[in-house]
Amino acid sequence: MQSKEEILEQLYQLVRPYCKKPVELGEETDLINEVGLDSLKVMDLMMQTEDHFDISVPLNILPYVRTLGDFAEQLQKLLQDR
Repeated sequence: MQSKEEILEQLYQLVRPYCKKPVELGEETDLINEVGLDSLKVMDLMMQTEDHFDISVPLNILPYVRTLGDFAEQLQKLLQDR
């Protein structure tokens, strides 16, 4: 099982190309306000995440994901359950 920190490191690599401006990525980085994701980019990131981690990410987790840390926690649960 991957730790949250390991998942975060991988998320940083996936999210970095979406950053509109230079931003220090961390657990508290807001995906909308700091990274600049819009709804289309969120869906693109979800598909890349599914491919990278080889999982299916249900859309019903989106309301619980605001920061990279939130996303890592949700991914950790999904990875545990597979």
